[in-house]
Amino acid sequence: MTDLTIWTLNWVPEGPRGFVRDLRLRWACEEAGLPYTVKTVAFDDRQTNHLGRQPFGQVPFLDDGDVQLFESGACLLHLARKSEALMPRDARGEAETMQWALAALNSIEMVSVPWWFFSLSGEDNAALTGWFTQRLEHMERVLSEREWLAAGRFTVADLLMADVLRIPKVREFGARPASEAYVARITARPAFLKAQGDQIAFFNAADAQRNAASKV
Repeated sequence: MTDLTIWTLNWVPEGPRGFVRDLRLRWACEEAGLPYTVKTVAFDDRQTNHLGRQPFGQVPFLDDGDVQLFESGACLLHLARKSEALMPRDARGEAETMQWALAALNSIEMVSVPWWFFSLSGEDNAALTGWFTQRLEHMERVLSEREWLAAGRFTVADLLMADVLRIPKVREFGARPASEAYVARITARPAFLKAQGDQIAFFNAADAQRNAASKV
């Protein structure tokens, strides 16, 4: 089996550690038992140094032999096709998984990210907050009625949705007990804990290299 290569940044400030989106790919590989290596692009040149691979200068992106992908959602669906642990092989289970994976990206994260940016700036955008609140209320209703989003078991859809909902400011925004229980349950999985721990350790180790380089 060809090893997968997950590309991320060689360093990030302390705040984003444990949340950089290469974590999604690490987590999926851990769930599926897929071997992978991690390679990096330079944080300081992140907007220009890998535009040939990621046209928006972001991470992660993925190598799988001759297959090269960017966008975490596309990479995750590619990985899901390699392992039934991430997506069922029957048509109904696959369709359910794909629809909820895309919902996490298009219906929740599409709203949560701009809301989060506005909240960091201290600006009050009532329309955006109202839209975000509505989306979270819809997810609360869904999660109060089921344990898993698709196929009656953990899939890559749960991985994506939990990763979108676990952002601290999102978890702290309003009282949604079903959503909180869901995030806590999914992020207690051993594969998540290993992937998150590995990412944090990876960036922590990069501190020494970065400090040494700054003294040269």
